[in-house]
Amino acid sequence: MPRTPRKSEVLASSLVSSVNHALGKLLDIWHQIGIKEEMQLERMQAVKQHIEDLLNEMITEECQLKERIESSIERRKKELTSLRNELSLDPYLVEEGISILQLEKDLRLALDATLKEKNERLEELKQLQQQDEKLCAELFTTPYYIPTGSIPSRLQLEELKEHVRMRSDEKKRRLEVFLKLRNEIRQYNEEIGHTPDSTLEKEALCDDEEPFCLTNKNIEALQTLVNKLQLKKGSVISTREALKEKVRLLWNRLRWPLEKQEQCKMNIKGSITQEVTMWEEELLRLEELKKENLKGVTGKVRQELDLYWEKCLYSTEQKSAFHPYYDDNFTEDLLNQHDEEVMKMKLLYEKNKALYDGIAKWEATWKQFMELEKKSTNPNRLVNRGGTLLKEERERSKIHKLLTKLGEDLKRSIESWEKEQSCNFLIKGQRFLDYMANQWEQHKLKKEQERLMKKEDSAVLKTPMKRHAGSTTQTPLKTRKLHGVTNLTVLRAASCISLTNTCTAAVARTPIPVCKTPSKSTPPESLQPARLQEGKENQQTSKSINQFSYLDFTRDLSKKTSNTSGIFNSTLNENRY
Repeated sequence: MPRTPRKSEVLASSLVSSVNHALGKLLDIWHQIGIKEEMQLERMQAVKQHIEDLLNEMITEECQLKERIESSIERRKKELTSLRNELSLDPYLVEEGISILQLEKDLRLALDATLKEKNERLEELKQLQQQDEKLCAELFTTPYYIPTGSIPSRLQLEELKEHVRMRSDEKKRRLEVFLKLRNEIRQYNEEIGHTPDSTLEKEALCDDEEPFCLTNKNIEALQTLVNKLQLKKGSVISTREALKEKVRLLWNRLRWPLEKQEQCKMNIKGSITQEVTMWEEELLRLEELKKENLKGVTGKVRQELDLYWEKCLYSTEQKSAFHPYYDDNFTEDLLNQHDEEVMKMKLLYEKNKALYDGIAKWEATWKQFMELEKKSTNPNRLVNRGGTLLKEERERSKIHKLLTKLGEDLKRSIESWEKEQSCNFLIKGQRFLDYMANQWEQHKLKKEQERLMKKEDSAVLKTPMKRHAGSTTQTPLKTRKLHGVTNLTVLRAASCISLTNTCTAAVARTPIPVCKTPSKSTPPESLQPARLQEGKENQQTSKSINQFSYLDFTRDLSKKTSNTSGIFNSTLNENRY
């Protein structure tokens, strides 16, 4: 298939045809004029030279244009390459198969776009650096570093933006912390009447936040100041409460009217420091009144001391050890001694309140147990056949289990206390564990005495007597009913004997060293050997009576309670004999 001629080729053919046609006309004209052939050749040569010069001139101009375009392309390539390197962009890729004119145009447009991006980056960098420098100056931090005169890359601009954003958030956070700390400082100053005395505190309390430098060091200094003010407030409040407590005690001791007390409380208003000053003035005034009424005030303190002695279960010997209690020479020093003793007893009671509460509960339970034991020996209770005896026995068993549990818990707690304090826990002048064992020992001895008395009564009833002439013989039933005592009562007493034989002797225990205040009741050294000998004899006697422990007693008692063969319930085996 033949190639389609280009327009330029067609135009060139047309130009050749036009030249040929023009030359033909020139020849015709020259023939008509009669110009000789030599002259026609000269003229034709002139026409040819003119056309060649024109074409050569045109070719030269077009070659120069081509060279200028190629030079521009090379120059723009270099500029674009250098600029894209500065902007950290990838090299510009030239499209293949295009003319040099199109290439020059593409390079020119690419260079213009790159220059525009450079200017935009520099403008953005300028704004970001201004913001960064301002924030860093306020926060006292280091600005983001970009070499001077360099064009930042897109990554650097993004990092700078993130840096500015973080600094802005940090400023907001520190400003919030600063405002919070400033409000707390103002509140504490108002509450305790504190006046700013440092430059930092004065700057922080200024209404304008701008002059204050929000550095970490300043924020930490403000936090330290707040902590100090908080501690000072707590100290002042403690002082105020202590003063109020002292005033209240003096009001009670001086029997101050309630109306005057309430009026005084209403008049004391202001900051905490001002209240402390007012309470101090009230205390001084009451102290002066106290000096004028030392006897009455000392009596009030002694009543309070008696109350704490009672709570702490002090014995007469322990009370007697505090000699100022019996001094009737009422002076300021005597009152101070009483105050110190009250404070000592108060601390002792509050420190060991759990133990004292447990002992009180054990004592109350022991009292209930003794009442039930007393009921169990009453013969009149056998008359009631409505299940009362069973209820009493169940209640007695319940109280006994509770008493055992309380005793074991107290034993563990007190032994732990004695181990920590390295001394005995005393109540009523003796070790509580010994006191508890003595209670059981006395109960056992009492039961033993009752058993022996009932045994003697039973032996008297069973002793045969000679019958006199004409006398009548009592029936066995009448014999059993003498003095309102039944065989069941005797059986119950025998059961109690078997149970009470399991109690341990408290004196057999060897106590650990006792840390107690010496008293006048302590026997002299000359009497110690005799008492030691007497104690040894008592120990030998108690050991010979019984070798069982207190735990054996409680275990046996629980076992007897659940066993009907022990005949604790009077409704069982009534007609056994």
